[in-house]
Amino acid sequence: MLNFELVREKKATVQALVEGLTKDDLRRELTEMYDEILRRIANATDADVTFQPVDPTANDPFAKEGEGELAWTLGHVIVHLTASMEESASLSQELARGVEFHGRSRWEIPFQEVKTIAFCQEHLEESRRMCLAALDMWPNPPHMDNTYAPAAGYLPYSPVSRFASGLKHASDHLEQISEVMRQAKA
Repeated sequence: MLNFELVREKKATVQALVEGLTKDDLRRELTEMYDEILRRIANATDADVTFQPVDPTANDPFAKEGEGELAWTLGHVIVHLTASMEESASLSQELARGVEFHGRSRWEIPFQEVKTIAFCQEHLEESRRMCLAALDMWPNPPHMDNTYAPAAGYLPYSPVSRFASGLKHASDHLEQISEVMRQAKA
């Protein structure tokens, strides 16, 4: 899997890290990421999905009122990271097809509805399928020069770096998944 540590340390950018990667490389990276997530939750039970962990650093500025400081359950982490990956995949295929960026493309299942490990596993497989399908929508050749900057001061995303930003975001949650599982099993 891509190592995003230098990006987290602000010693590299996603754009630089993925320079030269192809659509097939992204397909492989996505498969490895979802396999890793499934590996980390392989021993989870339904009780683990809704287990409320302790996270003194919990701070979600985008959460609904009263939920911003809640530690995320395993189910919450799964639906959040899949929604982010699907958004990145969707936007990357639009860029690759020459569509001008027109805003976010995101929907997240309400975490309160996630109660079983079977749902989490099925949802991860569904998300994997959708993200791979987005790569299948890239034309030959893709419009690699079609980019956008998400905000002032940000480097522009290309189709490759936009897809990879979703992988980076998913990788940001790997240790969180492990910690939730550790606490749930303790």
